Amino acid sequence: MKLQRKNRRALTLGALAVSGALALTACGSDDTSGGGEGSGKETAANANIKCDDAKGQLLANGSSAQANAIQTWVKAYSTACKDVQINYKPEGSGAGVTAFLQGQTAFAGSDSALKPEEIAESKKVCKDSQAIDLPMVGGPIAVGYNVPGVEDLVLDAKTLAEIFDNKISKWNDKAIEKLNPDAKLPDTKIQAFHRSDESGTTDNFTKYLKAAAPDSWSHEPDKAWAAKGGQSAQGSSGVAQQVKQTAGAISYMELSYAKDGINTVALDTGAGDPVEASVENATKAIADAKVVGKGKDLALELNYATKAEGAYPITLVTYEIVCEKGNKAETLPATKSFLTYIASQEGQDTLADQGYAPIPAEINTKVRETIASLS
Repeated sequence: MKLQRKNRRALTLGALAVSGALALTACGSDDTSGGGEGSGKETAANANIKCDDAKGQLLANGSSAQANAIQTWVKAYSTACKDVQINYKPEGSGAGVTAFLQGQTAFAGSDSALKPEEIAESKKVCKDSQAIDLPMVGGPIAVGYNVPGVEDLVLDAKTLAEIFDNKISKWNDKAIEKLNPDAKLPDTKIQAFHRSDESGTTDNFTKYLKAAAPDSWSHEPDKAWAAKGGQSAQGSSGVAQQVKQTAGAISYMELSYAKDGINTVALDTGAGDPVEASVENATKAIADAKVVGKGKDLALELNYATKAEGAYPITLVTYEIVCEKGNKAETLPATKSFLTYIASQEGQDTLADQGYAPIPAEINTKVRETIASLS
């Protein structure tokens, strides 16, 4: 029976092809909707944003996975808090953490929680304290592909591992045919693309391969791509563009970037039915996560090998990384004000329409309490 897909693109707004600085300020937010239901929601949300003593410029860097969410948040926040100028550079999780640890930014966005050595290093920037992870954005990492004539494709962890490790090279390989008996798979070379930059998306994708197909994926999960072969592109927008324009291509990207003709793989996880990359299915996976951070650090442990019905296992959580104490006095009010808004119900409610999964309420309550205590 042919797999009946949900309308994936109906779940997402068009993702911006973000490159360079995402500089979003109050004076640059005048491209708001001209009216109707959407503008009413925005007005209501803006009315609940508390600016307090926030002012000046707020610099941040990091995850391109959350760039589309940040863009929406900054637009709403800047409309309410006109004395704050926010400049977020979506240069990847690795670049974001590096910039933060060098004291260049007020906070960083990362699709992976800080490593112990990074927490130790943060004590140089966070006076008498350390950096902490605040889970803020969730969502599925979709596996996008471009195989002419094939709109429904099922793959499992083993097959994906062998594709991205250059062991399966043709789309009509027997392993792929076995999972897709009704598809007309062409004798087309597979063009596997991975991120060229250090990326939390890569880290989470390879954690899935390692957890769900340990015999087929020998590389240790990391922000930097470790397997040989394949081709690379910069950022989430870069790999998405390559998939869109290259016949035979496949890559991994956040759902919000799988747009405009990019089909996505359904995963055979061992559950009763293949699982689609969707906000709903990612939320089921995140809800099963455990808080493993110490103290006020809220780092999560995801179950990448889940076989639960309807749970999409290639899911990431993007953290905002900030000092628990010792934040710079000139940026602390704006940092707390902005983070308070994006963790609020209004802020989280904007995520689903963009292909992101809101952080489960139980975890988000702890996030809000921690933001309120920043100093």
